[in-house]
Amino acid sequence: MDMFSALIASFRQVAETGGPVVVVLMGVAVLTLAVAIYKVWQFWRSAVGRHKALTEAVEAWDRGDRPVAREALGRSKSYLAPVIKMAMVSNGKGSGAGVERLQAEAETRFAKLETGFRLLDSVAQLAPLLGLFGTVLGMIEAFRSLQAAGSQVDPSILAGGIWVALLTTAVGLVVAMPTALILSWLEQRMEAERVIADKAILTVLNPSNDVPASAAATPAPTPEMVAAHG
Repeated sequence: MDMFSALIASFRQVAETGGPVVVVLMGVAVLTLAVAIYKVWQFWRSAVGRHKALTEAVEAWDRGDRPVAREALGRSKSYLAPVIKMAMVSNGKGSGAGVERLQAEAETRFAKLETGFRLLDSVAQLAPLLGLFGTVLGMIEAFRSLQAAGSQVDPSILAGGIWVALLTTAVGLVVAMPTALILSWLEQRMEAERVIADKAILTVLNPSNDVPASAAATPAPTPEMVAAHG
């Protein structure tokens, strides 16, 4: 409890020293932290990156083992499982329209997972600018105080004003840098998810064990047929 009180006191001191710009940046930091925690929970709940059963289902479907593929897909908790199930129901009819429909279904799920990315991107870009804005305001105030002092200039007035002004830039960078790292990780995960989804959809619609209809309709030559033609 004492540690928490000390932390609150430190934040309060920084806010009082840095002024309204620092208060705004601290509010943005709390919002960003909440969004980051929510995104991590959402990714975990949707089983992002955990596609073991889904991969087993796609591999089984690719080699023609349909029952095993459906059983493995039933065990999958991946958010992509319904999309792959739709692809399996289509019986590998990989027409252009079918592929686009399935990719659209996958993109709908990607869009839900990418909610909040624009906010994080805005924070990563604007937090340093907001901190710089606070620094400019602080420098203006410092030089105004220096001018008001007239001939009795005290260097400590200018030095104190400068370090207080630079505090807002430091806070802006502290907010922006972790936000940029979190956003980069989330975007990298989504790029990998798109690759996995595209591969799974195309594999199910065009399995490697798929035999062309013309080949399936032509019976294999028997010894009698060979002897008759010989």
